Amino acid sequence: MSGQDPSSGPTSDPGASTRVDRWLWAVRVFKTRSAAQEACKAGHVRVDEARAKPATPVRPGEVVEVRGQQGRVRVLEVVEPIEKRVSAKAAAACLIDRSPPPPPKEERATPPRREPGAGRPTKRERRQLEQVRGAKRHWRR
Repeated sequence: MSGQDPSSGPTSDPGASTRVDRWLWAVRVFKTRSAAQEACKAGHVRVDEARAKPATPVRPGEVVEVRGQQGRVRVLEVVEPIEKRVSAKAAAACLIDRSPPPPPKEERATPPRREPGAGRPTKRERRQLEQVRGAKRHWRR
């Protein structure tokens, strides 16, 4: 016996399961287990398209969806249900990330720059600046 806890590392039992909040914390989706529990309670976690409570068991082959900030969705397939936090390399081996790629960033045109000391913009220049910035004109009703 190597002196390690059998639940600390990846398991080889195909029927093994663990709580979804523990698994999300162990594979480093959340920094703390309480953050994983809060996400489950708020309805941001789904296991096989069903809303998951923190104690929902996850087994190998199940798909876990986590909705994060800015609407980003992570789709993770469980390879091994671990309960203890392990190294990042070992955690990466316990899941398959099937998340869609993030949307491309919008490129915006840079607003025209005025030379320092050029004075105030004329009425025409100001209207052009507002048009580029997308500002609404408030002077007409």
